[in-house]
Amino acid sequence: MRRLTSDKIIGNVANTLIKASVSFRTDQIKRYEAALEAETNMQAKWVLTNILENAKVGDEQKLPLCDDTGIPHVFLEIGDGVSLPAGFLKAVDQGIAQGLQKLPGRPMAVRGNDVERLTQEAGLYSDPEKLIPAPIQVRRLPGEKVKLTVLMLGGGPEIRGKTMRVFHKHSLEVISNEMISWAKEGATLLGCQPCVLAFGIGRTNVEAASLALEAMKDGDLLEQSNLEQYLTDEVNKSNVGPLGVGGSTTALGTFIKVGPQRASGVRVVSLRVGCCFDPRKATYQWSAQDFDQ
Repeated sequence: MRRLTSDKIIGNVANTLIKASVSFRTDQIKRYEAALEAETNMQAKWVLTNILENAKVGDEQKLPLCDDTGIPHVFLEIGDGVSLPAGFLKAVDQGIAQGLQKLPGRPMAVRGNDVERLTQEAGLYSDPEKLIPAPIQVRRLPGEKVKLTVLMLGGGPEIRGKTMRVFHKHSLEVISNEMISWAKEGATLLGCQPCVLAFGIGRTNVEAASLALEAMKDGDLLEQSNLEQYLTDEVNKSNVGPLGVGGSTTALGTFIKVGPQRASGVRVVSLRVGCCFDPRKATYQWSAQDFDQ
């Protein structure tokens, strides 16, 4: 008999979705506290203080950090030494649905056929679990463990995102200047600053967007590379500030994932301008022994 039943998998996944939706991670809290201490604009300090208070209430009362509870995006990282049981992916889907029901997620799944969903003429489902998650991203891991990460992605950042080719001219400066230009424009228009920038740089539009998502999965606001810190600093020079009230905290941090590149004159860059609660993510890990007979 398996130690890990389908019901347990469903529960693990549901709880991970809820944790991603209601809690700040340690790196978020510490980064906000540092930004609050460094900020000199009193209105900006008020906004940052209230974001931290909102996060505290959300965690204590298990309430969503934002009214836009987001679209679930799931990463599965599977160890080479693990054999997943039959029905595992079905249990993950059921866990996502259960998590949306318990949270609860905001009802925003659109009814109807292809055309009706595009025009939204058939209205919305009232049941939060009708919100189908984005296609699962799968990665390999060495060893004997399985990691599941749930990210909840709200709609505002998607409006400000961008995926496009950059003619690099064999210069990092050319690429980074283009990234800064996109980020400043998106951060200014976002509305729910401070933002968290996520960039993926790949060979195709699909790969670049996937790398941006992976950058959010792996990113830590307390561990910024030189390039990530440079982009954050440049965006903060805009003085847009939290909620656009001014100040030095327009961007809380930047995550960049560079994938394989092809020999060509372009780099495909994908940007997501995350909101002040991003990235809303949580991870659960199983060992190979959990799946033993």
